[in-house]
Amino acid sequence: MKISMHIWKVQNEIMLAACDSNLLGKKFEEGEFHIEVKKEFYHESYVTEKSFRNALKMATIINLVGENVIRIAIEEKIIDENNIIRIKNVPHAQAVVMLF
Repeated sequence: MKISMHIWKVQNEIMLAACDSNLLGKKFEEGEFHIEVKKEFYHESYVTEKSFRNALKMATIINLVGENVIRIAIEEKIIDENNIIRIKNVPHAQAVVMLF
């Protein structure tokens, strides 16, 4: 499974947007929840799992969509399984790392 990733630098923050590449360009809606996996936001390049894991460790704001990227974020202890929402059975999670 390819990983699509985009790193944004916003002031002092490093924002990581990543998704399973097969979800790029798709839109999911269910009840009050909806997400559009826009290429402009989630894709700067396709990366290896190792590169994605490294980016997870550097990011201060994280936005993820897809089974593969969320599984990796759980393995890295960045995302807790209890904080995942599913929209049309597609997992989505966000995280903010607090630096003191």
